[in-house]
Amino acid sequence: MSDTNTTAPSADGFAFTRTNYIWLIAGMAILVIGYILMSGGKSEDPNVFSEAIFNFRRITLAPIVVLTGYGTIFYAILKGR
Repeated sequence: MSDTNTTAPSADGFAFTRTNYIWLIAGMAILVIGYILMSGGKSEDPNVFSEAIFNFRRITLAPIVVLTGYGTIFYAILKGR
């Protein structure tokens, strides 16, 4: 019995095509941007607590960007030809 729903590797033997790699690199770039947005917020004096860690960029925006990056990478891996 042959399974017609499976995707065979391309003729050159690679599982990914050029577009898969472009999506993968884009997803990694989005991840880096998200983690950069998440960084910072430290206090100059270690004895004083800084409220800067709880701003919109670190609590809301950065996790959304990181999840978008992981979603893009997931799409790149599962994308067909």
